[in-house]
Amino acid sequence: MEELPDGVARFRSLLMFAKRYHQHATIGTENVPLKGGAIVALNHSFATYDGFLPSIDIYEDRGRVPTGLGDNLIFKVPILGDYARQANIYPASPDNAVNLLQKGHVVYISPGGMNEALRPSTEAYQIRWERRKGFVRLSIKAGVPIVLCASRASDDIYTVYNSSLTHWAYKTFKLPLAFVRGAGFTLLPRPVKITHVLGEPIYPPAYDEETFHAQVDAHHTLVCNAMKSLLAQAPRE
Repeated sequence: MEELPDGVARFRSLLMFAKRYHQHATIGTENVPLKGGAIVALNHSFATYDGFLPSIDIYEDRGRVPTGLGDNLIFKVPILGDYARQANIYPASPDNAVNLLQKGHVVYISPGGMNEALRPSTEAYQIRWERRKGFVRLSIKAGVPIVLCASRASDDIYTVYNSSLTHWAYKTFKLPLAFVRGAGFTLLPRPVKITHVLGEPIYPPAYDEETFHAQVDAHHTLVCNAMKSLLAQAPRE
């Protein structure tokens, strides 16, 4: 079992509260390799914190400490950025990801990023991965599998309203300006039961420089279709 950093241990205590609040469960932790680098790719809800809940079960069942990659905006906020680093979260960049994977870490990635988190509820239970191929490139270049992690109920924590202002703010300034509602007419997260489902590892083709772009396109299509199928199977109560 990997050693749990102090910052992760403190973050974990907060996640345990959220885990109980949402009666959270993870199905398929056996699909996370016991050793070596791997990418865990999740769909991104507006709540965001729900995506970290499977890390508790992955650690308890597989002894692995997932390392997160977060939006650069997080690290521009003084206190939040420091806390994120202590919680084993790093700025999302190809160099950081490759370095971590080569060192044998399990790397948490939400390919859709903030753009996916800001989806209106009319697009609930969907992914915005069409143009997000970076995680597939990493998988092929580093020679590590992708383990998909899907949750439908995460999109039920908040109602996200469709707004042209949200789209403009994100497109222009990368700001997560959204109009949302949680429990009742408050911003408190709804206590919905959340279940994450981990799919079987999807291993990449052997890296070939001459056909790399074609490899990425083909593998990206395979991974996206697998994620859509896994999302459709994920429980929602």
